[in-house]
Amino acid sequence: MGIVSIEDELHEQLRRASKASYRSINAQAAFWIRIGMLCELNPGMTFQELVARELKEAGVEAGALAAATAA
Repeated sequence: MGIVSIEDELHEQLRRASKASYRSINAQAAFWIRIGMLCELNPGMTFQELVARELKEAGVEAGALAAATAA
């Protein structure tokens, strides 16, 4: 593990996004980094497709997720 230096404005945006996403600042940064890497490796996929693929690989069932959010 290491320390990453980022601009103050980016850190502020990261802090705000983490609050909205109910993640720690570190977890939000890791999410953005992972999504960025996935986007670079899969330029033909949308954000939604990438997230759906990651959820599926993690064992999250789309039907169960839709039912839980509809309730």
